[in-house]
Amino acid sequence: MSSQISRDDVAHVAKLARLSLGDDELDTFTAQLGAILEHASDVEALDLAEVPPTSHPYPLVNVLRPDQPGATLTPEAALAGAPQAEDGRFRVPTILGEAP
Repeated sequence: MSSQISRDDVAHVAKLARLSLGDDELDTFTAQLGAILEHASDVEALDLAEVPPTSHPYPLVNVLRPDQPGATLTPEAALAGAPQAEDGRFRVPTILGEAP
């Protein structure tokens, strides 16, 4: 097991989280959390002084087309496919007993 986290630490965190863990679970989680903390220590130990900060590892550019205004539907054409329309709007069923 890892020296970075003890079984008592895991039991304490489980108690704070109001989790009831058995002995086998405590042993399993202690080992798993220890491995995670060891990996975090390995990452922390890396010399990154010469590495520039990046938000993405690949040089991506915006691949979307620019917005271009175009022809739109008329209100009548939009409502033509609606199951029900009323006063130039879509009519939908009443929800939760609300008045229309």
